[in-house]
Amino acid sequence: MSDIDDLLASLPLDRISADLGEDPAAVEQAARAALPALIGGLDANAQDPAGAASLLDALGQHEDGDPADLSRVDTADGEKIAAHIFGNQQDQVINQLGSTGASSGLVKKLLPILAPIVLSWLASRMTSKGAAPSKTEDKSVLGSVLEQVLKGAIGGGASGGAGKIISDVLGGLLGGGRR
Repeated sequence: MSDIDDLLASLPLDRISADLGEDPAAVEQAARAALPALIGGLDANAQDPAGAASLLDALGQHEDGDPADLSRVDTADGEKIAAHIFGNQQDQVINQLGSTGASSGLVKKLLPILAPIVLSWLASRMTSKGAAPSKTEDKSVLGSVLEQVLKGAIGGGASGGAGKIISDVLGGLLGGGRR
């Protein structure tokens, strides 16, 4: 099981489904598409030193608490996070994710919920490796954590075509990294 599968399994999908008024199976399918795209987008941004510093700062703001605690999710913050991750390519990313079988409309509603969860989860992964997410000198740990998650997804561990989603988003839409 990949890290992305572990993250997906930790999400309260039934509650998210109820909050959104959507079918739980559809929410799971959309989350399977959105999570790898978010991780891939974070990695693309982290390839640039300024992007990595910005990501570490954002992780420092999301390092407290349970990543899947929906009561702590600020969707306005999530909209800003998703916009920062995908930049002016956000609509294209949503459309691309919609081509995976998930509804583009549902993906659009889900990104602001999942983005802060992903940052909290990533911050907890860094902390478990002895790094402080807000420290610039821990860029190498950030890179290592992202690389491990992406390798697991691309290597076929993640179900639902996560490797293809990451490749399509990184290569086709984000051009291997947004600056």
